[in-house]
Amino acid sequence: MNSSGTSVTCELGLRLIVPDRAPVPLVARLDYSVSDPYAIKAAFHVGEDEPVEWIFARELLTVGIVRAAGEGDVRVWPSQGEGKRTVNIALSSPFGQAQFDAQVAPLSEFLHRTYELVPAGQEGDYIDLDAEITEHLS
Repeated sequence: MNSSGTSVTCELGLRLIVPDRAPVPLVARLDYSVSDPYAIKAAFHVGEDEPVEWIFARELLTVGIVRAAGEGDVRVWPSQGEGKRTVNIALSSPFGQAQFDAQVAPLSEFLHRTYELVPAGQEGDYIDLDAEITEHLS
């Protein structure tokens, strides 16, 4: 896990859950930046040339560790797997669906680091609303 004064990055081991087959191990790179304090970017390395990228609400992943959260395209919920606490992440898009699980401990550590950078409830202090509006209007 790497941290700077403005970002946190980690490589998270996941398992792709495939019906009627053994889970497939893979790695996702998680990135958090104070410049986008509500979001966590995930790049799933699934054997393609380029990783598959998704953006999650930080709060969604945080809540999903302790109880089911999300609806529609992204759902996150806790479970017990092989004697360890895990978190499940289900993704759905027009291009397909996927379900992953990961151990809670490394995800919790990553999230903890993000909250050290930007405490919960203070995300708005890190957004330049005028610059955001200007960017979207140009």
